[in-house]
Amino acid sequence: MPAALASRSPVKSLLLAMLLASAAWSIVQASEKPAAISTSRWEEGQPGCTFSRDDDGKYRYGFWSADYGVVLAVDSQELEKARRRAQPIFALQLTVHYRGKDSLDVTPGTIALEFVKHYHDVQSALDPDRLATNQQNDADALAEGTRREVRKHPTKQAEQEEALAARQKDAAEMIEFLKTRSLRAMKLDSAHPEASGWVLFSTKSKWIDGMHKQEEFVLRVPLRDRVVEFPFSLPPSEGDLILRSRPEK
Repeated sequence: MPAALASRSPVKSLLLAMLLASAAWSIVQASEKPAAISTSRWEEGQPGCTFSRDDDGKYRYGFWSADYGVVLAVDSQELEKARRRAQPIFALQLTVHYRGKDSLDVTPGTIALEFVKHYHDVQSALDPDRLATNQQNDADALAEGTRREVRKHPTKQAEQEEALAARQKDAAEMIEFLKTRSLRAMKLDSAHPEASGWVLFSTKSKWIDGMHKQEEFVLRVPLRDRVVEFPFSLPPSEGDLILRSRPEK
């Protein structure tokens, strides 16, 4: 064998091995790619999409597939309530029904709300446990501040303590709400087919500063390999108001 040809053979073998390895790695990478995420959008009048204006003062938007259903409940007075809250929070109630044979993960932390009229700003769902901790820290700081003020101005003790008691009561109610009524991460199956609770979003950002008389939103709820979108306005039409029924005695 000529010397020149003998020196090329190991190089050719090395190049062939590198090409084969590269092809194999490409196949592995392709197989590891996550499944494509599809988007399903709620649209009034379409199959599987429902809407109701209910006596409890809520608008309800439902999206139903073969395996699960998602119901979004929006308080008709939520814009007014959000403006009055001490913290800039917008609240939505969500219920997920599972009717498949396997299981479905509900992960509130992945839910997002788009504020359409505010440069399409998107806010992720707030962590209820972190909010509860912040509420408690604020209440503790307020109590300490009140004690300092009372030491400086003893004549205002009754007034200061009355204001503190009211703020502490509000904080305690908010903490209880966050701990017991927030939507929590869980796995749904035939034994536990439903998850329900409130999802909270901040209404303060670089692009959001105050709420309009009518707002437009898009709620996005990721479930398995699909994102369910709920476009809605509050109120649905300007001046729309649900007359709440009085509770039965």
